[in-house]
Amino acid sequence: MKTENLDLISLNQELTPLKAIEIVQWTQDNFSKGLVMSTSFGIQSAVMLHMVTQIIPDIPVIWIDTGYLPPETYRFAEELTKKLKLNLQIYQSDLSPARMEALYGKLWQQDDLKALNRYDYLRKVEPMNRALKELNAKAILAGLRREQTDFRQQLQTINLQGEQYKVLPILSWNAKNIYYYLQEYNLPYHPLFDQGYVTVGDWHSSRSLMAEDTNERLTRFRGLKQECGLHLPVAA
Repeated sequence: MKTENLDLISLNQELTPLKAIEIVQWTQDNFSKGLVMSTSFGIQSAVMLHMVTQIIPDIPVIWIDTGYLPPETYRFAEELTKKLKLNLQIYQSDLSPARMEALYGKLWQQDDLKALNRYDYLRKVEPMNRALKELNAKAILAGLRREQTDFRQQLQTINLQGEQYKVLPILSWNAKNIYYYLQEYNLPYHPLFDQGYVTVGDWHSSRSLMAEDTNERLTRFRGLKQECGLHLPVAA
């Protein structure tokens, strides 16, 4: 199958009923030479990392290291990289944290959506764009789920984002599906899960879930935004 100008409507009708592992296999069959996956080493990241590497052991795994991740995330990344023998490709901003703070201040402390968007572009979006270009990516496997954010509720199994197709095998999964998969394959949650975190990013912009929270994404970015820009059609 030619991967240029795919008929996404027909493909989504074909792919959506399939099991997650079948979607991964379809993606490998159709994008083998230009396929990568992304990970944040977040709360549930072991699911996709395990599922995909069972079929594609050497797939390039892109990890955007912002320089502000919690110590637990760095240790979790080390653990999973060794356990699953990941072909990890680490990308970072060309702007060091110290230099960024000197030029722009601590952007995450400013109650300003524009400042947060600048932070996300500098530390996450630009490095990801560079990674996709350098790795000649045609398609990306990612572990997004519909129930996570308002934006993700409108996503389909296969989407076009910029110049790459983004395939989401576990888009329809819920927390119970995640739990059962982790249990079946003896895989770990992120260590901060035991401290009440349901999603985790940078140390300064993540907190544990509280009783009054109506959405898990309120624990990120002080509730000012749900997405960091990596999965949006156009970077903020």
